[in-house]
Amino acid sequence: MKKVVCVARVLTIALVLGMAFGTAVAQDNSTYAVNYYSNANTTGAPDATLRVINDGNTGGNLCASFYVFDDSEEMQECCSCPVSADGLIVESLNQHLLSNSLTRFVNQRGVIKLVSTNAPSGTCDPRGGVTPGVPPAVATSGIRGWSTHIQRGANGSFQVTEAELHNSNLATAELFELQQFCWFEWALGGGQGVCSCNLEN
Repeated sequence: MKKVVCVARVLTIALVLGMAFGTAVAQDNSTYAVNYYSNANTTGAPDATLRVINDGNTGGNLCASFYVFDDSEEMQECCSCPVSADGLIVESLNQHLLSNSLTRFVNQRGVIKLVSTNAPSGTCDPRGGVTPGVPPAVATSGIRGWSTHIQRGANGSFQVTEAELHNSNLATAELFELQQFCWFEWALGGGQGVCSCNLEN
C-alpha cells in the first residue's frame, strides 16, 4: 500500500513539473536578443548573414529592430524591419548592417542587438517613442533569429558557423537608450547610420 501511495506521489510531482515546464515554454516572452560579429569587411572572408523570423505568436506583423555597435561600443547603424506572421528576412552583415555606418568607419567586429516590437503606427521605427509624434514601440515577443559567424582558422582560412541569437533580459532603460541613440544617429547622420532591410532571396 505504501508503495502505491509513493508511486502516486511521484507521478503527481512529475505531472506538475511537466505542466509547469510546458507552461513556461508556451509563455516564452523573450523580446531581446544579442549577437556578436567578427571578420566583417575582411579580405578573403565570406559575408555573414542574420536571418530573422516572426514565429506567428501575435498573428500579425512585428518589427525586428537592429542596433549595430562597433568594438568601441559605439552605435554605428540602426533600423527596424517589418516581418509578417511566419515571415522571414535575411540581413547581409556587410551589405545591410555595416555598409552605412555613422562615422563611415569600416567595421570588422562588434555587437548587434535585436529587439522584437509591435508596429503601433503601421510602420517600423527603431527610434520607438523617442520621435515626437510617433507612438511608442512596445517590446512584443515573436521575433527569432539565427546568425552565421566567420571564424579565422589557424592556417588563415575562414570557417562559417551558425547559431541562434542569445536571448537576453531587456530593461526599460536599455530599450529607451537604444531608441534614443538611434534617434540621434538619424537626426545627425544626414543619411548615415541607417541600416537596411532585405527579404530572403
